[in-house]
Amino acid sequence: MVAVLTRPDAPAGRGRTVSRSPVAERADAAGIPVLQPRSPREPEFLEQLAGLAVDAAPVVAYGALVPPAALDLPRHGWVNLHFSLLPAWRGAAPVQHAIMAGDELTGAATFRLEAGLDTGRVYGMVTEPIGPRDTAGDLLGRLAVSGAGLLVATIDGIADGSLVAQPQPSDGVSLAPRIETADARVDWNLPGYVVDRRIRGVTPSPGAWTTWRGNRLRVAPVTLLLDGPLLEPGELMVESGDVFVGTGNGAVRLGRVQPAGKRMLDAADWARGARPAPGERVGE
Repeated sequence: MVAVLTRPDAPAGRGRTVSRSPVAERADAAGIPVLQPRSPREPEFLEQLAGLAVDAAPVVAYGALVPPAALDLPRHGWVNLHFSLLPAWRGAAPVQHAIMAGDELTGAATFRLEAGLDTGRVYGMVTEPIGPRDTAGDLLGRLAVSGAGLLVATIDGIADGSLVAQPQPSDGVSLAPRIETADARVDWNLPGYVVDRRIRGVTPSPGAWTTWRGNRLRVAPVTLLLDGPLLEPGELMVESGDVFVGTGNGAVRLGRVQPAGKRMLDAADWARGARPAPGERVGE
């Protein structure tokens, strides 16, 4: 390894102290030079990259578009690790969208970057089942491990000439755009299974939320019920220590919630303080 490319140092935490990215800190500890351009389009960075004459540039979640001027500078290009089975879920949030869509299988792929959005030739893939209770955080944690192994194997295969990238199929394309905070608001009018998937898909980030008496209420994953109480969408009911909320086709049980400015707590503890009145609803 001749250098590491990562984001510039930036303010972080409540004190807004300028800090280095974890990638930069790891490179510092290993004595590897760190490149931190504000944009990979900067002429100075392009000159640095050309001067390094690297064989390949493995990249994971860099967060910036690599310009055409940089794509062909490494001899074997930029090799990207993407957390989906391409051509499914091209874009910034493939794991989140796979869960929200109800997919039962996903995985990771390595491919050569090109100008299109995750359209490059694929070197290899690994698969990973999506469990019925998996959150995006759970799934990303597992894919980070299996994907790292795939990326190492891909670079080894490129180095010894045993691996040739193949074009992606033209069918099966789906897009996974970035999920913003507004997209994570729970729509209780949707069926319970859709509510469940969407909450798990945005957990832990940006985090599902609804409203309660005019304030934001963060919502952790819920539990689907085979025979729950009959409630209107968003209607709350507290019974025997459980907190139920209605959806478009039945009720779900709340797990943990986080009122604005407070810590996450069990829904039953929250309800004891909130004291919802009969018929009162979240999301209004």
